[in-house]
Amino acid sequence: MKKYIISVSLLLAAAVLGWYLYYGMGFYIDLASDTPVETFMKTDTDTIYMNRDGTYEPFEIRGVDLGAGIPGEWATDFAIDQETYLRWFAMIHDLGANTIRVYTILHDDFYNAFYEYNCQREQAHEEPLWLIHGLWVDDYSHNSHKDIYDEGLLPEMMEDSKTIVDILHGKKFLLGRDGDGSGYYRHDVSRWVLGYILGVEWEASLVTYTNQTQYDNASYQGKYMATTAEATPFEAALARLGDEVIPYETRRYKQQRLVAFSNWPTTDPFRYSLVTTTYRFKNAVVNVEHIQPTENFISGHFASYHIYPYFPDYLQTEQEARQYTEEELSTIFGEDQVSTINYRLSLLQAPDIHDYLTEADYYDEQGRYNTYYAYLKAINNFHNIPVVISEYGITTGRGRAQIDVNTGRSQGMITEREQGQYIIECYQDIINTGSAGSCLFSWQDEWFKHTWNTLHAVDLLNTPYWSDYQTNEQFYGLLTFDPGATESVCYVDGDASEWTETDVILSQDGLDLSMKYDEKFLYFYVTGFDPASGTLYIPLDTTPKTGSTYCRNYNLRFQRPCDFVISIAGTDNSRVVVQERYEVLKEIYWESYDIYDPFINPPGKDSPNFVNIDLALLLGDIVPNPDTIQVKGETYETGKLRHGNANPDAPDFDSLADFCYGENSVEIRIPWQLLNFSNPSEMMIHDDYYECYGVENLHIDEMYVGLAQAGQTAGRIPMAAFPLEGWGKTVTYHERLKESYYILQEYWRQET
Repeated sequence: MKKYIISVSLLLAAAVLGWYLYYGMGFYIDLASDTPVETFMKTDTDTIYMNRDGTYEPFEIRGVDLGAGIPGEWATDFAIDQETYLRWFAMIHDLGANTIRVYTILHDDFYNAFYEYNCQREQAHEEPLWLIHGLWVDDYSHNSHKDIYDEGLLPEMMEDSKTIVDILHGKKFLLGRDGDGSGYYRHDVSRWVLGYILGVEWEASLVTYTNQTQYDNASYQGKYMATTAEATPFEAALARLGDEVIPYETRRYKQQRLVAFSNWPTTDPFRYSLVTTTYRFKNAVVNVEHIQPTENFISGHFASYHIYPYFPDYLQTEQEARQYTEEELSTIFGEDQVSTINYRLSLLQAPDIHDYLTEADYYDEQGRYNTYYAYLKAINNFHNIPVVISEYGITTGRGRAQIDVNTGRSQGMITEREQGQYIIECYQDIINTGSAGSCLFSWQDEWFKHTWNTLHAVDLLNTPYWSDYQTNEQFYGLLTFDPGATESVCYVDGDASEWTETDVILSQDGLDLSMKYDEKFLYFYVTGFDPASGTLYIPLDTTPKTGSTYCRNYNLRFQRPCDFVISIAGTDNSRVVVQERYEVLKEIYWESYDIYDPFINPPGKDSPNFVNIDLALLLGDIVPNPDTIQVKGETYETGKLRHGNANPDAPDFDSLADFCYGENSVEIRIPWQLLNFSNPSEMMIHDDYYECYGVENLHIDEMYVGLAQAGQTAGRIPMAAFPLEGWGKTVTYHERLKESYYILQEYWRQET
């Protein structure tokens, strides 16, 4: 009996060890070395093909990028469950897309859902949903190593690429590490995987430093991928990476599929003018034409780019640069700097983008001057392999960060209806310029993200716990998440039924003020107000540190020192203004917008001057003029309020509406960040900038709110306390498909 127990134990231990070596470590013995390698995807110079019943037919990748974030969770929490994925896959298919793209290794819920969904599709004799899988590089590794050959970058990417292959073939157990999913990947989904996009949007500094320090590694000759004589060390590293994933899948699974390397305008294959190079910091090149497949790679490769219409708009900068002569630029920049930049440009060994464009290429199919169309044209004219624009999109965030001066497809301050139309226009530009496919960014909004012109204003450690409408990066999705478990606490549509007497906090001169809030907005509802009778003022006291009892702009006096005033003065002239001491733009970006340093002579704590609330758009002119002290930065007034109906169920729904008139009433919603809340989930606001020498956080548990109408403000406006209690990390939300979803759905159905 004892021997039997020992024998069974040894067999069990051997089985566990074998299972771990096979599923955990990827160990295998090739017992079918003579089995022919298969592929169902191929490419030629400009087209991607799929094998359908033995015949390779052209296949357009019509994809949607799928993120990993949901409200209340970071992307790296991988909190989306299998049921949610199944529901989303059906919505994406109903949209008219045929492909989803994921960026990194997800929890096994995703792959289980993908397997279940496509099996159901196959059983119903319907087209499955296809997949493009990414290979991610975490931000820490990307920004802490200057050389791609260092540990943490190329070696780790090679191992991760093999892990992804095993996951897709259902032969992996992964405990995971920071930034990766985990689970037991037991379902083989490989028959629905089109290919891989390897890498991320590479930082120019990483590319440049690698090329300068690894000059002995400028060539790579592998069994499946090799570099040309013109390749750089960075491009050779990518070839090594491709030559790791292809042979691994070839040997172990006898399959091959499409491969691409991620790229974006910052490292596109072109050279630009001195002005664009300097202004846009365009000083690195990644040219995937220098990476060629060998005859052993029977599938195909394509060029993958993330390209948006508004940033960086190199060709618009090129157009603006034409106003300067070489002599003027030499005078402005200095001959030494001009010589240095031109020398660096020569080291890039890259063609001029204008070599791949004609004047006619700047005009799209509608006859509009369109630099986005022209840029896409140049990319497609340059490449001898298919081009897939694997990221493009339009955000519906209230805040704006970039302007598309030619077509209006800007980054932010776009309605959901406009988003749908602009997505269609971008898609048409992509296809009309010869691209083989595209992936729309993105499927869902993601609360955790930040944007360059608002990141200073928020607590970056708590962004998943509230929806910041001022941060446009959070709102690229076709699927949004509105606060509330089933519906929002309030919709700005003038409907009185959402408000009760318990919401009233102040009654003054025949006016009643009610307030509510949720994870996205502060809501105000004023009754007894006739818009035709004059301006309505709502003063706000948030911070105990600063504020004024007098607003010189509107000649208003308050019982308490106020920091903001909401002025409702008709459909076209309403806004929020801020006391100048509490204006964050001047404190952060004063050098771009003011020639005087505010820290030398800061505004008084009780200054009566209230100013417009602006967001930064441009921080300087494309060519600095050393002979003038005039500032060149551009802003837009984000504090200006927009009239409209913000109820998604209304036929005249306006997703950007800030206030709406009702019957003798007005309903208002103000995004938290507009009032300098850095983290409303814990009711944290900005402290005094000039005491803290920057943005620091301050907790409050109440704010004071007043109410007055023009012509009825002889004395000081009374103020009432409104208690504030954060919701911490427990958020409520419900899904809603944006208007843009249905607009794009209708278009793609007509195109099918």
